[in-house]
Amino acid sequence: MKRIIVFALISCLLIACSSEKKLEIITKKKQKSPSAKEVNKKKNVLFILIDDLGYSDIGAYNTGSFYETPNIDHLALTGIKFNNGYAASPVCSPSRYALLTGRHPSRDDTTDFFRHGNRIPRSGNFIGAAIRNYLPLEEQTMAETFKDNGYSTAFLGKWHLGDNEKYWPENHGFDLNIGGYYAGRPTNGYFAPYKNPRLPDGKKGEYLTDRLTDEAITLLAGYAKGEQPFFMYLSYYTVHTPLGAPQKTVQKYKNKANKLGLKSNSNDFAMEEQVWSVDRVRKVRQVQNHATYAAMVEEMDNNIGRILRKLEQSGLAKNTIIVFTSDNGGLSSAEGSPTSNLPLRGGKGWLYEGGIKVPFIIKMPNAIKEGVQINTPVFATDFYPTLTELVGIKNNNEQTDDGLSLTSMLLGGEPSGESKRPLFFHYPHYSNQGGFPGGAVRLGQWKLIERFEDGSPMLFNLAVDPGELNNLALAEPEKLAELTDILHKWYVDVDAKFLTDKLGNKPWSPNS
Repeated sequence: MKRIIVFALISCLLIACSSEKKLEIITKKKQKSPSAKEVNKKKNVLFILIDDLGYSDIGAYNTGSFYETPNIDHLALTGIKFNNGYAASPVCSPSRYALLTGRHPSRDDTTDFFRHGNRIPRSGNFIGAAIRNYLPLEEQTMAETFKDNGYSTAFLGKWHLGDNEKYWPENHGFDLNIGGYYAGRPTNGYFAPYKNPRLPDGKKGEYLTDRLTDEAITLLAGYAKGEQPFFMYLSYYTVHTPLGAPQKTVQKYKNKANKLGLKSNSNDFAMEEQVWSVDRVRKVRQVQNHATYAAMVEEMDNNIGRILRKLEQSGLAKNTIIVFTSDNGGLSSAEGSPTSNLPLRGGKGWLYEGGIKVPFIIKMPNAIKEGVQINTPVFATDFYPTLTELVGIKNNNEQTDDGLSLTSMLLGGEPSGESKRPLFFHYPHYSNQGGFPGGAVRLGQWKLIERFEDGSPMLFNLAVDPGELNNLALAEPEKLAELTDILHKWYVDVDAKFLTDKLGNKPWSPNS
C-alpha cells in the first residue's frame, strides 16, 4: 500500500436493522431489592465520558499539550492512570455501546456511528457493512445492573445510541435522563437555546458544558442527603463539533498561540492517504494550536474541577469511584481538524493509534496507592466488570462479556508490563474522517491492521514505533502469521461483517 507522508507522520450503510433482524425483546428478571444495610455498604460511581477527546489532549498524557487541564491531571495523579487504554472503536456509537454493555460492538453489528433519519453512510470502492442502528433493549446495560442492585441511576449529556425514543437512556436503566437523545452532537450549538428534547433551555447564551455540570452538581447535593448509592454517567457533548466556547477563553488561547508562535500555517498539516474520492488532499493536523478547541478543553476541565470539589465538600468523595475516559481519538483529519494526536498517527475514524487510544483513568476512595501508572493494555469493555466488582455487586449479565475486571491491578498496583490478552478492533466502514475499512488486533507490543478492501496487512511494533510509521509485515512473517490467525479466528467468533460490492459480493473476507 502506498501512502504519501510529507513529515514524520504519526499521528453506517444506514440500514433499517429492525427490518432485517427482528429480535425478540427479552424480559429482564428483576432481582430482589437489597436491604438498606446492604445498600449503605456500596460505593458510588461517577463515570465521566468526554466526546472525541484525544489521548494527547490532556497534560497527564502529554506534558507538551497546548491545552490546560489541571483538574484532570490532578485526577490522574491521585488515581490510577492506564497508559495503554483503548476505546472499542474509532467512532462514537460503537464505543458507547461497548462501555454500557461490556460487549464488543461487532457481536451486535453496531460497528458505525448511528445515523438519524435517512442519512446515507460513506462509501468508497465498496459498500460498508450493514449495521444495527440502536442499542437493543434486550442488552443488559451497566446502568440496569446498578439499578437492579439498589442504585439511583442518572444519565447526563450525549447518548447517540438510538433514533427512536424507546432506545434512549430512560429505557436502558437510567432513572433520570438529562440531555440524552438521538443526536451525536449539539444540534443547535453549545449555547442556549439548545433545542434538545431532554434538556429544557436555560437563558440565552448559557453554555452547555456549564449546564450539564450544574445539573450534575444538583444531583450530587441530593445524593449526599440520602442513603441510596448512585451511578452517574456524565457524558459531555464536549469536544465534538460544532466547536464553541466562551469568547474570553477563546481569546486566551489566541493570545497563547501568538506568544508561542503557533499561528496556523502550511507546516501545521501533513498529508495522509485519501480513501474515498474527494477533490482535496486529506490533511492531518500536526500542531495543537486551535484556540476554540483549546478553550473547549479548558472549559471541560474547569467543570470537572467543579464536580470534584462538590464531591469533596459534600463528603461523597470518600465513597465514590471516579472514571474518566473518551469514546475515541481526537479529530485530526476532518471537519477543520481541530486537534493533533502526535506522537500518535491518525485520529478519529482511523484504526491507527490516534483513533483508538484514549485517556483511561480510575480513582478509587481509600486506594492503597495513588498516582499509579499501568502500562498493561486495557479496553473499554473492561469498565463494566471492573466497576461491578469494585462495588461488590454480582454482574448477572447473561450476554457474552468481552471485558475483564481490572480490580487486581487497581488494588495491587500491578507493575508495568505487557498483557497476554489480544485487543480487537473492527471497523468495516469508510469513516467520515477519511479512515479505511479494516480490522486490527493488539497483542503485547505488536499491532496488526488489516485493510478490508484487499486484505493487505500492516504490522507495527508499538514499543519502538508508537507512531506506526514502519510496516514490518514483510520483515516479520512469523509474527504476521500469528496475529493474522488470532484476528481471523476472532472474526468467526463474533460473526464479523465485511464490505460488499454493489451486487452484494464480498471483495475480501478471512475465508476468501
